This record gives sequence, structure tokens and C-alpha cells, in this order.
Amino acid sequence: MRKSAVLCLVGVLCAALVSTALADRYDRYEKYGGPPPPPPRGAPVPPPPHAVYGQLYFFGHLGLFEPNSSGGGLKGYDSGGAFDIGFGSRVSPNLAIDGTFGMYFSEAGPNELWVAPLTGGFRLILPGPVVEPYVGGGVGLYFANLDEPTSGINDSDTTFGGYLSMGVDAWLNPRMALNFEGKYQWAEPEFDGWDVEVSGWTVALGVRVRF
Repeated sequence: MRKSAVLCLVGVLCAALVSTALADRYDRYEKYGGPPPPPPRGAPVPPPPHAVYGQLYFFGHLGLFEPNSSGGGLKGYDSGGAFDIGFGSRVSPNLAIDGTFGMYFSEAGPNELWVAPLTGGFRLILPGPVVEPYVGGGVGLYFANLDEPTSGINDSDTTFGGYLSMGVDAWLNPRMALNFEGKYQWAEPEFDGWDVEVSGWTVALGVRVRF
């Protein structure tokens, strides 16, 4: 009987000591503003701060345009420039939607081309605490102008087009990331009765800033 009472008393004391230690641990987290305690074993890991549902962000890029010279493309045109700006929202840790306006341009001697896409699209993201690769796509309106004194074309047109993209975000902190993105733009406007494929790759560096 005495042995059972002693064992019971030891158990109560051990439970009290464990409870006191855990309470002291949580009190120190709250008192000194440290990181929150780790989640219970088996609980799902929360997404990084930059991947929280409903977060809005701004982005911008500056880079190069490499025209497609095959088929009905821009034969003889040199590499040009490209830029874009836009807004987006992280719909889930793995999905974001973007709205983008930009421009890419090229020339070949006296011939000049510029294209200004206004597009909406999506990105499928592999979430990570720092580095997040993604792929995406979208569609929209492509405003284009071609001035070719050598062929007598000087016309503008608006047509429907699209793009596929792939890139990576490197998060410097929960609010800002450096971004590298490659995007293939496709559109085929009509200039003075001629269908011209104004497609090609844009490769750009930029930033993404979360609100």
C-alpha cells in the first residue's frame, strides 16, 4: 500500500514538473518575442509568409527579346528589348494569377517592330522558404506596329495572342523577391494584308514586391 502511494506521489510530481517546464517555455516565447513554438508532431507545415492565401503583389521586369525568324516570323530582325509591369495575387501556396502590361521591340536596319501585350494568366508554383520555381501561361490582346520601308509596310493591328512562361523567385525577405523569367510570346497580327508572326522569347530580370 505504501509502495503504491509512493509511486503515485512520484507520478504526480513528475507531471507537475513537466507542466511547469512547458508553461515556462511558452511564457518565455511570449515574454521575449521569440519564434512561436514548433507545431505538434504530424501537423501540416504552414506555408512561408510570402505564400499566404490572398496576398497581393506588384512585379516588374527588364530584359531582352529574341524574335522567332522561322516560318512567317521576323526574318533578319535583331535581338531587341523588353519590359513589363503588373499585379497579381497568391490564390493558394501553389497557384497565383497575374495581370501584365508590357512591350517588346526589335529592328532590322530601317525596319522597326514593337508589340505591347495586355495579358492575364496564371502561375503554378513549387513553394519554398527562399527559392520558388514556377511555370505559367496566359492570353490577352497584343497591340502591334510594324514599319518596314524596305517592303512598304507601315501599319498597326490588335490581335489575340498568348504566352508560356517559366521562372524562379528568390525571396530576400517575406515582402520582396528577385525574379528571373523566360517567356515565349505568340501573336500573329495583320499588317497591310499580310499576316506576320511577331513571336519570340523574352528573357528578363525583375522584382516581386508583396503588399
